[in-house]
Amino acid sequence: MIFANHAHVFPEDIKPSGTIDNLKRLMDDCGIDKAVCFAPFSDRFEECGRTDTPNEWLAKAIKNEPDLYGFGTVDFTKNLRDEVDRIADFGFKGIKMHPPYQEFDIDGEDAFKVYERAEELGLFITFHCGMHWHRLKGVRPILYDEVGWFFPKLRFSLEHLGGYHFFNESLAVMCNNSRGEVRPRVFAGWTSVSDCEGIDAWTLTNEQLETIISQTGDESSMFGLDFPFHGAEYIKYEMERFKSLNISDTAKENILGETLRKVLGV
Repeated sequence: MIFANHAHVFPEDIKPSGTIDNLKRLMDDCGIDKAVCFAPFSDRFEECGRTDTPNEWLAKAIKNEPDLYGFGTVDFTKNLRDEVDRIADFGFKGIKMHPPYQEFDIDGEDAFKVYERAEELGLFITFHCGMHWHRLKGVRPILYDEVGWFFPKLRFSLEHLGGYHFFNESLAVMCNNSRGEVRPRVFAGWTSVSDCEGIDAWTLTNEQLETIISQTGDESSMFGLDFPFHGAEYIKYEMERFKSLNISDTAKENILGETLRKVLGV
């Protein structure tokens, strides 16, 4: 079973290419069985004048989709504990957080409120990890070590693993948090790491991908789509590339779905 993380989905009036139906078509084309869907961030709904919330919309949109699992998003202008509680109440498995896009510091007071409640409720957090055209001071990947230190039972993924610019910082965070009661708990998100469209901010080499496995083990990596920002050809290329790496068959199976299945308990 191929189970992919990291699909951004949208109502058609906000982003026509990012609808649930388009995601399902991509999954069929690529042979992907299940996927995690992220609710849009609140600013996208506000820009379009919608009166529902992104989490409400996603819960309704995937209610009858047994192969799609929801992750909510947090509106930092609201009561943050309540925001996390509502995410859990919708039955979502986790939270998508993007420090540079949402403009919060990884180790900031508000973010810590989210992590604390997510840890209490057993929610998984998927973080964007790497540059994204925002001041780097509060969003450098090394700061995720603070998350691991203060919330030792919280499980989270570092999507893109820092990318081209911050790979070593991100790998250091994973290795530094490899001990403790909950293991593994910091995961590498193999998302948009391909070289098929040239070297960009998130590209990782085969050597770097193999290093992730050799230093963090077979069970600490998971594949992500970054839908709708990549199409079927890119996704197919990535999956074939992962299968060709000099890593164990067990690691390949885990990357392409088994680790995510275990983490989310599905």
